[in-house]
Amino acid sequence: MKFGLYVPNFGSECSARSVAELAQAAEVSGWDGLFLWDQILENYKEAHPMVDPWVALAAAAMVTERIRLGTTVTAVARRRPWKLARETVTLDHLSNGRLTLSVGLGDPVEAEFTRFGEQADPKLRAGKLDEGLEILANLWSGNAFKFQGQHYRLERMRFAPPTMQTPRIPVWVGGWWPHKAPFRRAARWDGAFPLKAGGSIVMTPQDVRDLRDFIRQQRGDLTPFDLVIMGTTPGDDARKASKKLAAYQETGLTWWLESLYRWRNSQEGLLRRIRQGPPAL
Repeated sequence: MKFGLYVPNFGSECSARSVAELAQAAEVSGWDGLFLWDQILENYKEAHPMVDPWVALAAAAMVTERIRLGTTVTAVARRRPWKLARETVTLDHLSNGRLTLSVGLGDPVEAEFTRFGEQADPKLRAGKLDEGLEILANLWSGNAFKFQGQHYRLERMRFAPPTMQTPRIPVWVGGWWPHKAPFRRAARWDGAFPLKAGGSIVMTPQDVRDLRDFIRQQRGDLTPFDLVIMGTTPGDDARKASKKLAAYQETGLTWWLESLYRWRNSQEGLLRRIRQGPPAL
């Protein structure tokens, strides 16, 4: 199991420089990754300082060498897939092949779509997501490609350079479990990042087992495939943290992302938890 950080891209002290500082501290403190939220308007009723995830992750890439960097999650339906392809390939090369792209429909819908006049219909967004992923994978390859879909149309073209990672940048698909559609999609890619629907958003060990079994039914096997969840552990109580994580050891979980949401308005608080280090199994 690997341990990453689940970091909101907003907060009273949030900036590209502050994210870079977090990433640098994460690498020194033994974490395996830093994954930044990709929201564009967290709360339309009140303006919070926010950063563009790609600019902030580029800053993080410049001050780290080992940890993985990525988003959790990118709403592909509100982006031009070819623009996203350029951004992700550039960051993949800048980081020497350390980028993971997490994708989803986008939530909350009002803040992310309707306030900007974007269509919020979930079926439409799902269609754009599926077509967008196909476009991304082909543009990432560096091979000549054209596309005609319901939502997008590309004349024959070739993007260069291809991704540094082979066969491509890993794609994790997010969604609300136990809804099945997002995870049928996830099974076609490289990983699943579920949140629990209906109440607590944290996946229990049994939830992870159920998802693992569903993904296995869809794929036939789980090699290789990432099962990723977010949660919290007490950084100042190693025994308690270890006990909590031990319950997930036999579930197939490959990444635990420590949620730093509670410290979103305090760079000092964020750094304090990061410097306490990841939980030990």
